[in-house]
Amino acid sequence: MSGISSNHPAVVDAAELTVRRTIRIAAPVEKVWAAVTEPEHISRWFGQTELDGAGAGARGTMTFAERGSIPLRVEAMDQPRLVTYRWNNDDALERLPGELDVDHSTVFTFTLEPVSGGTRLTVVESGFDATSDPAANLASHRGGWEVELDKLVALLESGS
Repeated sequence: MSGISSNHPAVVDAAELTVRRTIRIAAPVEKVWAAVTEPEHISRWFGQTELDGAGAGARGTMTFAERGSIPLRVEAMDQPRLVTYRWNNDDALERLPGELDVDHSTVFTFTLEPVSGGTRLTVVESGFDATSDPAANLASHRGGWEVELDKLVALLESGS
């Protein structure tokens, strides 16, 4: 894909039980912010997202064809620099539809920083120690962040 930024893969920190990926997107912070906070934009590159409001405390779901509906909550927001979500994303644990299991969920934070020609976006997901299989979930989410953030870069840099 000519013209699309080339970014490094996600990294697992086994000691801290986190997944981190930093990418560069040739798009302004405002556009990237909308893409990671507004359900209609998130749904274009990630999972089909619905939230009952905006800002910290908003609740909803992120739905994937292969995984179904995953409960989601906005934990923190500092526009346009940081947004943190909590989600139930552990296939091995049963959950009630729509119920966020705070004790067995992970959190992911997007941090945005303006850079020359675009935005540096970092995602850090933590809380894997509370999942059913931390090593398997870390590996799965590492791959997931690579696929999903590559879709975000392609979407924003294609002018969509």
